Amino acid sequence: MSLAYDTTDRYLTLAARLDAELRHAHPRTVLEAAVETFGDRLALVSSFGAESAVLLHLVSKVKPDMPVLFLDTGMLFGQTLDYRRQLAAKLALADVRDLRPAYHDLATADPEAKLWQTDTDACCEIRKVIPLDKALAGFEGWITGRKRFHGGARLSLPVVQQAGRQIKFNPLANWTHEDLDAYMADHELPAHPLVAQGFPSIGCWPCTRPVENGQDIRAGRWADSEKTECGIHVARAPGAVSNVGGDI
Repeated sequence: MSLAYDTTDRYLTLAARLDAELRHAHPRTVLEAAVETFGDRLALVSSFGAESAVLLHLVSKVKPDMPVLFLDTGMLFGQTLDYRRQLAAKLALADVRDLRPAYHDLATADPEAKLWQTDTDACCEIRKVIPLDKALAGFEGWITGRKRFHGGARLSLPVVQQAGRQIKFNPLANWTHEDLDAYMADHELPAHPLVAQGFPSIGCWPCTRPVENGQDIRAGRWADSEKTECGIHVARAPGAVSNVGGDI
């Protein structure tokens, strides 16, 4: 068996143990365990979206110098970019890294920035999946803001899971929308400005719409299509490498 698969198996075992220990733990406890396990080999991936302030605030209390990876796709709402700057400053996050798609990929596969009109999966691959894969290559663990109440495939979301040769932590998996609202209020955290305009989940402007009362919280993401995820949380075979436009 190759070293790559040995590493994957080791992380599968570690993830199972940590998930058993942390599946009912408070999010801060999950973060502390993640930091204890991986230290500086751990990063938070944040969209600075509708619910992001809670996890970012928790990280600022546990490890304010933790790398925060922000996917600036070139198609984000201006309000999101403003919120990213304001919230990072307010929480004194010391290492927010803006990840952008490679010029070569855009020039080759999306020169007119219209790929989202014909192939949203390919657009997400270029603008999100590939930049994040590259940025995460130097880490052994990463943290997401996913929650079970978002529905779909997230209904069975574990708190800790193996993802290839890395471990992924989902500290807010157990929390409800009410838990998030209460935390925001208790800590006086500013809301993303688009939330008040009916956007409970916020991505790129071409593929995000406001939702109506009673709709699923992510109903405005890739509306009128079967797509529910951008791809960064889709399992990949060990050693798999994305390749768009040639030399990635």
